[in-house]
Amino acid sequence: MHKGQLKSWKDDKGFGFIQSSDLTQDTFIHISSLKGMSRKPKTGDFIYFEVEKQANGKTKAINCRIEGVAAKTIQRHKPRIHRNTSSPKNKLVLILMVIGIGAFAFQRLSLSTASTPAQHIPNTTAPSGSLLNRAFSDTNSNFSCDGRQHCSQMTSRAEAVYFIKHCPNTKMDGDRDGIPCENDSRF
Repeated sequence: MHKGQLKSWKDDKGFGFIQSSDLTQDTFIHISSLKGMSRKPKTGDFIYFEVEKQANGKTKAINCRIEGVAAKTIQRHKPRIHRNTSSPKNKLVLILMVIGIGAFAFQRLSLSTASTPAQHIPNTTAPSGSLLNRAFSDTNSNFSCDGRQHCSQMTSRAEAVYFIKHCPNTKMDGDRDGIPCENDSRF
């Protein structure tokens, strides 16, 4: 370890030269070799340093410290823990999703429980003891008008018969003979 006095210092460039009685020539010093110091060096400061020979034959000061100047205290910060806090935008999206799901559920619930006034269409084509009328009377209490109109929406022929007789705007009896879904192979 050598000790020398800072002969010159260019603060705007961040370097200078140290003159030491131990060495024959002045030694180059850069601000990066004084990282741990609490202040920048000034001309006339005494500096403790080690010498490193560069490839071009010149010497450079490394591991430097300024005499009488305290080293910076290294403050180790605890790593920041980024909490997953919801931004107002995320909260708004969540609220809108809940409202949308609630509206969908309410609509479905009201469709299944709402009953429209039944329209009684007189059945003039089917005889009173026919198979169609018997099937209808057995399951009459299980069905309600809920807005379905087409055969593809029905689960049974009895349900289709109920819809034709009691629900408006059905489109299941094309030839208006009172027998719904005649071309549907499911029934």
